[in-house]
Parts: sequence; structure tokens; C-alpha cells
Amino acid sequence: MLNILVTGAGGGGVGEQLIKTVRLSGIESRIVATDTSRVSTATVNADAFAVVPIARNESYLNELLALSEREGIDVLLPGSEAELRVISDNREHFERLGIFLPINPKSVIDLSLDKSRTAEFFTEHALAFPRSATITSAEDLERVDFLPAVLKPSIGGGGSANIMLAQSLDELRVFGQYLLRIYPEFVVQEYVGTEESEYTVGVLLDMDGGLVNSIAMRRIIRSGLGAKLRVANRTARGELGEYLAISSGISQGEFVAPFELNRECERIAVELGARAAINIQCRWVDGQAIVFEVNPRFSGTSSSRALVGYNELAVLLRARFEGIEPERGFAYRHGYVLRGLQERFVPVAG
Repeated sequence: MLNILVTGAGGGGVGEQLIKTVRLSGIESRIVATDTSRVSTATVNADAFAVVPIARNESYLNELLALSEREGIDVLLPGSEAELRVISDNREHFERLGIFLPINPKSVIDLSLDKSRTAEFFTEHALAFPRSATITSAEDLERVDFLPAVLKPSIGGGGSANIMLAQSLDELRVFGQYLLRIYPEFVVQEYVGTEESEYTVGVLLDMDGGLVNSIAMRRIIRSGLGAKLRVANRTARGELGEYLAISSGISQGEFVAPFELNRECERIAVELGARAAINIQCRWVDGQAIVFEVNPRFSGTSSSRALVGYNELAVLLRARFEGIEPERGFAYRHGYVLRGLQERFVPVAG
């Protein structure tokens, strides 16, 4: 039996989906989950639960290490980007305890979590990326020459936090001034494609960087769950569709058969030097994958992928603990995975 620690496991985020993914793997395991509050679905979804400080707290690392040693943890799965960064920066402490970390190299994590650096990487490697600008002042906003545009934090901003969509120069100025009060810098990206052309693509590599497989979901972002925001297109650019939409961190949609999109995203993952799982957000426009975000971690769609026979976590765990060589390009089902809300009763502690 494997003792698996999943952090950030409440609130419907990546951690909660990783618990589901472990359950769907068929691997005998005991799941220990953490969250920053006891008022968490993780208290009933996992086999054991512990409250830990937020990742930026100076005691977070020591408390997580102590918990890992106390529970005899074999595998650690970060469930939030803030925790992923801390764990990545201190991975030698966990590896010293013999804990398996199926995460990307620090270089990949640091680059991908910085949207300005991501844009630079894509430009340097001649990979498709929306026109982008890094904004540090009001003067920078005046130099943006593309609309509509998406405004978002350069670093952080997980779960589509503080993302805005400007269709006019006035909106760009107002939204930009607001973000400059919160962040020292943010990025502006050109809005590309239609809401029907958005995909979330998972690329799976082994821990040596060998390509194993990829899977693409065409997102449904018309619903309340799937859309962060959705507004009528007031620009003159009819090719962008009747509505402009920004997807939320909760994905649902159609898992499609592999096509050229998969090949492009696989090439990106290999060029980045990725390991384990990496998630690429893009729109398919005129036969080209235009990538607007790279998440260097397991995706919030991991459990949805597992439902169609693509359990990326199970592949990595069986390779590490059972010595089973991953099957390259293994088959999985195609079709829709739809999501909703599920209520759980959490008893009052004490």
C-alpha cells in the first residue's frame, strides 16, 4: 500500500481532483490530505487529514516535512501552484525522506509560472503564442496595439484569478490601472480564436523526459461552471465569434481523438524539458495551436481524463513502484465528461 499525500485538497481545485484520480487508479493506497482549514471537503474525501499553514508561511515547509515523516509518505502530490513552488524549491528535503515527487524540474516550473518568461520562451523557440506585452506602468498600456486583449497577473493568479477582458482602449486603461494597484507587473495577451476552439491538452512524460502520451479536451465554456466571464463581442472582429469568453479553472468538455494539436503540444512539452505531467491551454486557430498558458503540473481535469482511461498518475506510480514500463501512445476513450456540483456533509470538529 502506498501512502500518498495530497496538498491543497479542498475547494474543488487540483488537489481534490488528484484524490479522485488516485481512487480511480486501482492502486492500493492510503490518502493523507492537507488544507489550510478544517472546513474542507478533504476531511471526508481522504483517509486522513491535517491542517497546514498557507504556503508562504515560514512554518509551512517544516510542518509538511514533519507530517510526511510521521505518516510514512511515499508520494507527494502538490495540489496548488503556491505549494508546488515551495515543494519544488525544497525537493531535496522530501527526496531525503525517500518520497517520490512526480513533478517537473524546477527550471520548467519557474518558467511556466511566470507568464512573461513563458512568452519570451515561445518567441525564442518560434512557437505560436498570442501577441503579448508585460505591463509595469500606465505608459506601457498606451503601447498595446492589439484588441481585444486579456489582462492577467504575470505570476500566480491560479484559478483564473484577476483575469480581465478589454475590448476597447478605455477598458484596457481602466482594467490595467486596477491591476497595477495590486501587482508590480502583469501581462496583456491578444484574445485569439473562438470559445468553441479552446482546448486543454495534457502531455505525459516519464521521469527521464521520454514522451508517453497526450490527451486533448475541447472545452465547453458556455456554462456557469466553465466560464470565468463571457460577454458579447462588441469589436469589429466577427471572426472571434458572437461572444468572447475566458474559461474558469473548472474544465469540462469533449475528449477528442488525437490530431495535429496533440503533436504540437507534445513538441512544446519536450522543448520545455518537461517531466511527469504538464498541461497546455490553447486555442486551435487556422490549423495552429496558439498557446496562452502552460501549467507545469497535473491538471484539474486529471480525474476527468482518468474516466476515459487516461490516468497519468497511475502510469507514473506503476513505473516507479511496480517497475511497469509506460505504454507509449496507449489508447483511451473519446467523448464528453461533464461536471456539476456535489454536496458533502462535514461534521463539526471536536
